[in-house]
Amino acid sequence: MTKKNDALSRLIQALCALPNVGPKTAQRMAHTLLQQKRAQAAELADALSQALKLVRHCRSCHTFCEGELCTICADERRDRKRLMIVQMPADISAMEAARCHDGLYFVLMGQVNPVQDMGLEHIALNELIQRLQQSDVEEIIIATSFTAEGDATAYILIELLKDLPYKISRLAKGIPLGADLEYVDAGTLAEAVYRRSKARE
Repeated sequence: MTKKNDALSRLIQALCALPNVGPKTAQRMAHTLLQQKRAQAAELADALSQALKLVRHCRSCHTFCEGELCTICADERRDRKRLMIVQMPADISAMEAARCHDGLYFVLMGQVNPVQDMGLEHIALNELIQRLQQSDVEEIIIATSFTAEGDATAYILIELLKDLPYKISRLAKGIPLGADLEYVDAGTLAEAVYRRSKARE
């Protein structure tokens, strides 16, 4: 019987931190890495160690990058008057693949989920406010996913921003209900951006 603080148990517990990975799955992953994929496991450990040292948040949009600014924020060709708010960095990749937004982004790094007691502290709200105070943004596009959590996050953002002098819009609902942006095809995503609706009058 293994001790709870031995190397294998610590690895299993660490793997449980990954999304949708429970103890059984974590155990299988640990056994596979140690038995069949030791070289890949060593590469994974090195890559994770380097990422923890080098990767930070972009000081403008809050996504992950290795410098002060990510490549999008540093690109002078982007429209700096249009800001799209997304939940996660993967959403930026999806939007860029769809080539439907030439403005800048802000990444919340999470979502609001009242059912799981995930409130405003689970999104980068203070960073967003600071970002808006230091910019020439005129239009804000709220591009959260069309899930219950994404809708709750969008509603809160609209309420917080409604008295500020921005044109606020929300992605059109051509995106399937319950869909995460990173899994939506580029054509549907582009159509949702082009047909976005006003979030307020």
